[in-house]
Amino acid sequence: MTEKLIYNGTVLPMDAAGSVLKPGYVYVSGDEIKEVGLWSRDDERLHRLRDTCSYVYDAEGKVVIPGLVNAHTHLFQTYMRGVSDHLPLADWLREIIWPLSLVMEPEDFYLAGLIGCVENLKSGATYVMDHHYIHTSPDNTSGVLRAFVDSGIRGHLARGGADLSGEHRLRESAEQVFAATDNLLDDWEGAASGRVSIALGPLNLYGCSHEFLERAARYAEERSLIAHVHVAETSGQIDNTLERFGLRNLELLNAVGLLGERTQVVHGIWLDDGELETIRARRASVVHCPVSNMYLASGVARVPEMRRMGINVALGTDGPGSNNCQDNLEMLKFTACLHKVDAMDATLLPPMEVLRMATNGGAKAMRREADLGSLEPGKKADLVVVDLLKPHISPVHRASSALVYNANGNDVELVMVGGRIVVEERRCVLVDERELLRRAQARVDALRAKLAARYPVFNSIQ
Repeated sequence: MTEKLIYNGTVLPMDAAGSVLKPGYVYVSGDEIKEVGLWSRDDERLHRLRDTCSYVYDAEGKVVIPGLVNAHTHLFQTYMRGVSDHLPLADWLREIIWPLSLVMEPEDFYLAGLIGCVENLKSGATYVMDHHYIHTSPDNTSGVLRAFVDSGIRGHLARGGADLSGEHRLRESAEQVFAATDNLLDDWEGAASGRVSIALGPLNLYGCSHEFLERAARYAEERSLIAHVHVAETSGQIDNTLERFGLRNLELLNAVGLLGERTQVVHGIWLDDGELETIRARRASVVHCPVSNMYLASGVARVPEMRRMGINVALGTDGPGSNNCQDNLEMLKFTACLHKVDAMDATLLPPMEVLRMATNGGAKAMRREADLGSLEPGKKADLVVVDLLKPHISPVHRASSALVYNANGNDVELVMVGGRIVVEERRCVLVDERELLRRAQARVDALRAKLAARYPVFNSIQ
């Protein structure tokens, strides 16, 4: 069994005690963490351990943290970053996302997904929740899942679907959605030594019928699946469900039976007091996407209030179409700063609280808090090493502050998923990054040319 030792760095285990081990070490055997503790130059046992491990990493000047959880993204949107940076959600979907996604071919979904997985790993996320809803071919979804496997990342694919989608070519019946999800569960659940999981992802509440949502609730309950749903992202979405059903977004989710401990409420910006109380009572999780919420001017979620109420909050980058990147370390700073300025309160969301949302909160949302989200014996060896010896980071007073306010994805040195090294010396070791990017750029150029006549935005390069 392969044994690895990372030692002599600052270790933030993100345990309940809020420990800071400086210098600390993490000892890994196989795919599990065996020991976490303080490193001592005078401890003979630790030195013997260092001498016998097959892989040893001196983390001096670096910080070791649990792998971050990117709790909401759309990996296919890697092809769409920066096409347009000035549209509200409805126009952005109609003019950018739908047209380009409809001309993408199955291999494009693999390439876009693989770039997205590499990007997540290299910015500290060892776990992603990909909300995939473009089903022009069943091979689209398998392409994204192949990207999970080939990159070495861990995560869920939430099989999206909507029977009343605003783009009629993306509409599916309930029968189609649930049959396809059954197939994914049969073919992919537990793949890659358990790294791949499937969730149910009703796309949103304004694009789904009442009957569809009720059936989705029964389906998810019968199979014990996570339900991952866009909820209350804009004020217009609240108006939509009030007009159709006499219920606000979260009220509708609860009424159809789709709100519970396995529910991930994505965005949750326009929630009132009663809806927050319902989320707390139903023990659902909220996935906060601060960058896309600012990018699309959707609003500011009430995250500090949610945290005070005991609601579990995880963090997500959202897709590259509305971010435009998936830098999970950069997202930490946006999370803290957005809520400080929104409330005009500089005391909100100190660094360790932000890190908890990105680690413990993400693991809990994925129902993996028993084996992920912190560096503790018996948990999976999903960890990240970030170099703090950088001019934009050092000198360091507190490692947590340096991570939240100074570091970005370019500072990630080493990433391990289940004890397997997937990023080393800032390079994704399982993928030829240069060849991948070359192939993807050629495909994007061809798709832009195909769309340019009908959609002028794809013809302009500025």
